[in-house]
Amino acid sequence: MITKMRKIGNIGVALIALIAMVSCKNDLEPNYQYMPNMYSPVGYETYGEYNIEAFENGQAAKLPVEGTIPRGFQPYDYTNTPEDIARAKAELKNPLEYTEESLASGKNLYTVYCAVCHGDKGDGIGILAQREKFLGIPSYAAEGRLITEGAVYHVQMYGLNTMGSYASQTNEEERWQITQHVMNLKAALEGRPIVEPKKMSEVDASQMLLTGDAMAEPEMLEEDHTDTH
Repeated sequence: MITKMRKIGNIGVALIALIAMVSCKNDLEPNYQYMPNMYSPVGYETYGEYNIEAFENGQAAKLPVEGTIPRGFQPYDYTNTPEDIARAKAELKNPLEYTEESLASGKNLYTVYCAVCHGDKGDGIGILAQREKFLGIPSYAAEGRLITEGAVYHVQMYGLNTMGSYASQTNEEERWQITQHVMNLKAALEGRPIVEPKKMSEVDASQMLLTGDAMAEPEMLEEDHTDTH
């Protein structure tokens, strides 16, 4: 009888210990970390909070030095004010040449970002205007509208009226490519000649003769001339 009671007591103790072990288990944390550095990095987390005097505000991340700009970022010296809008219209010029690649890229980007409102032809009759989601979208050839390269670029940077900014969706080169296409659409609507892609000049052609297989052409001609005699 005593032995039986002792066995029951041992079983009870084992059950209590098992329940205690299971209740303390945390499935979100491994019981054993094979490579702890993979879980707890040696370096400081960029936006981690640390009670270290060297970290201002307790964070490892620091603001860039005043006056610096991110790599690849081009500062834009015009603000979103009526004065700077007028200044951009008068001063800003497209730095890109009108090449086949640039015009094709501008047309594609215009289709993606602009045609839905302004229309494929720039007449203000895009799909959203046809569905009356937005009304009163003017044509690029509307009377009294002063549309310059600088104006088109500035509007892409800051937006205008109900149109928002596209500075976050496009980079500087892409905005100038869109500008090229918009100016050609405006010219076509007004019945003026559009700007054609730049032709290869005679200087460019002569420079190509100095590179590649063209350098071997005089020798080949000389060999052919020798063979004919």
